[in-house]
Amino acid sequence: MQWKLKWSDTTEEKHLSLTGHLEELRYRLVVSLITVGVCFAALYPFSENLLRILHVPIQNEQLYMLSPAEAFVVHLKLAAFAAIVVAVPMLLYQIWAFIAPGLYSNEKQYALPFVLVATGFFLFGGLFAFFVMLPFALKFLIGFGGSLIQPMISVTNYVSFVTTMMLVFGVVFELPVILVFLAKMGIVTPAHLRSFRKYAIVGAFIVGAILTPPDVVSQIMLAGPLLVLYEISIWACKIFAKLEVSEEPK
Repeated sequence: MQWKLKWSDTTEEKHLSLTGHLEELRYRLVVSLITVGVCFAALYPFSENLLRILHVPIQNEQLYMLSPAEAFVVHLKLAAFAAIVVAVPMLLYQIWAFIAPGLYSNEKQYALPFVLVATGFFLFGGLFAFFVMLPFALKFLIGFGGSLIQPMISVTNYVSFVTTMMLVFGVVFELPVILVFLAKMGIVTPAHLRSFRKYAIVGAFIVGAILTPPDVVSQIMLAGPLLVLYEISIWACKIFAKLEVSEEPK
C-alpha cells in the first residue's frame, strides 16, 4: 500500500514541510539505489561480454592487468556502469516524481514524455561518445606517443576512461531537456537563450576542457555537439512557448 501511495503521489498536489521534502528525497534515493542494485545483480554475469564491447574502439590494442585484483574490480565497474544505464528511465522518473508536487496539475502529465525523451537523449549521448568521439580521441591519444613510447594500457584505466566519457556525454546531451523544462517553469525564454548564445559558445568549450581529456580533439567533439544541442534547445523552447499560447483560453 505504501508503494502505491508513493508511486502515484505525482498526480496529487502536496504541500510538504522541509522534513517532508527530506523524507521524500530519501525515499526517491532508496528506490533509485534498489533499482541500480537489482540491475547490477542481473548484469554482473554479462560483464565479460560488456568488456568485449567496450574494447571495440581499440580492438587492435591489448589490455593488461597490472594487479591481481584488477580484473575483479573491472568486472564490478562494468556491471555498475551497465546497471546505471539500464536504470536511467527509473532514475529519471524518480527525479520527476520528486519535483512534480511543485508543478501545476496540467504540467504533471508530461511525466512519460519527460522520461522517454530524457532517456533517448542520454542514450544518444552515450552512443555518440562510443562510436564517434572515443575512436578518434583514443587513436589520437595513443598515437601521440610516437615510435618511442609503446602503449601498455591498463584495463582498469581504459574501462574507467570509456565509461566516464559515455556517462559524461549522456548527461551533457540532456541539455535540451533541462532548458525546455526551465522554459516551462518560466525561468528562461527563447529570447534569453538567444541573447546568451555567445556565452554559451565560450561555456561549451570550457565544459569540454573540464570534462574531457586534455586534448583538442576530445574538447571539440564535446563542445561541438553541445552548441548544436543549445540551438536545438532554443527552437524547442520556442515551439513549446507557441503551444502554450495556443492552449490558453480565449
